[in-house]
Amino acid sequence: MDLSNILFWLGLGLLGVIFVLLHWPRERRNPIATSKFGKIIDRPSPNQDDRDGPVSILIQHFTAMDTTEAAIQRLCDPAAKVSAHYVVGEDGQVYRLVPEDKRAWHAGVSFWRGHKNVNGTSIGIEIANKGDEVEGYAPYPQVQMDAVAELTREILSRHDIPAQNVIGHSDIAPGRKPDPGPRFDWKWLYESHDIGIWPTPEQQDYDASKTWADKDVRRALTKYGYSTDVDLKTAIDAFQRHFHQEVFFKGDDGVGKADAETCARLAWLVRHKSNSADDVE
Repeated sequence: MDLSNILFWLGLGLLGVIFVLLHWPRERRNPIATSKFGKIIDRPSPNQDDRDGPVSILIQHFTAMDTTEAAIQRLCDPAAKVSAHYVVGEDGQVYRLVPEDKRAWHAGVSFWRGHKNVNGTSIGIEIANKGDEVEGYAPYPQVQMDAVAELTREILSRHDIPAQNVIGHSDIAPGRKPDPGPRFDWKWLYESHDIGIWPTPEQQDYDASKTWADKDVRRALTKYGYSTDVDLKTAIDAFQRHFHQEVFFKGDDGVGKADAETCARLAWLVRHKSNSADDVE
């Protein structure tokens, strides 16, 4: 075989490789092998199975364990039957446990915007944090929040996830789960990285909500996406963990209560929410 034939077949083979790479499903490539915070470390968990729909929700959790390693070991333990797609350590190191095209077992019994048991359509990020077990709630180091923001932005670039569906475990499981807790800076994520949504109520929102009775608060929470299967105080508590965190640091008087600021923020969110045929009205 002369040199021209060799070069022809080598070129044809190279074109074939390029074609396969370009058409390979992007979920099966190795997304974010590195980030600006360093190499993503793979710690595969056996606790996964096939999805039952496209990814449309991103859920933030805290681990509520003493160390990152302890959390990873539990999330990789077949007997525990729990997992997440990613874990973010206190130092900002990101670990990948489950590929994004697979279902991780992180949400449990859950509800959001008309959808039950959202594991099949969500991505879960576990953030190493002791959570509510620490008096005053455990803070999130800035390097860790920076890593969460970077990871979240990369995930959002790969999936069609509306801002209203970037939520916490407490949003989808009110009363059952408290994470990521009132120290998780949702406002900073929105203002600094355009992640999720943050309410900035105007006078019309205060005016519209100032006469709300319990049934009106319930209707607004349901309209925004929260479950109707819990009592009103529990649902308000979950809302405040995400959208009115200040009440958790002023004593217990305002927690779970529909004060003027809570109602105004809820009114603003309902007014600005994205619409979906699947929403429960």
